[in-house]
Amino acid sequence: MIEFHLDERSGVSPYQQIVQQVRNALRLGLLRVGDRLPTVKEVVGQLAINPNTVLKAYRELEHEGLVQAKQGVGTFVTQTLADTSLAAHGPLRQDLQRWLTKARRAGLDDESIEALFSATFRTAAQEEIA
Repeated sequence: MIEFHLDERSGVSPYQQIVQQVRNALRLGLLRVGDRLPTVKEVVGQLAINPNTVLKAYRELEHEGLVQAKQGVGTFVTQTLADTSLAAHGPLRQDLQRWLTKARRAGLDDESIEALFSATFRTAAQEEIA
């Protein structure tokens, strides 16, 4: 079962962070069709957030057709976002892990690593468009 984490420094609303985490888990094959999401009560207990925040996130995911709420039973995954590229994730994850190790050895902290990755990712995406 997925375990949600909130980053108060991200500038992204808590409900949107939950939505993004579910989408990412679906893309990475960590959540599959039929899996149950944590109940609203479980998420509220874990993250100490307003139940309406969780409900809003789950409603958005349901509106997108990714999950379905079943009254009294829970919210279940109805669609995956994983595709045939899932097989490539293992080797790419290993390469990325090695890169992260090199970045830490170079003295970068987590925020610096994230900033470097994000900036490089955006630049590469813009170069592909041009």
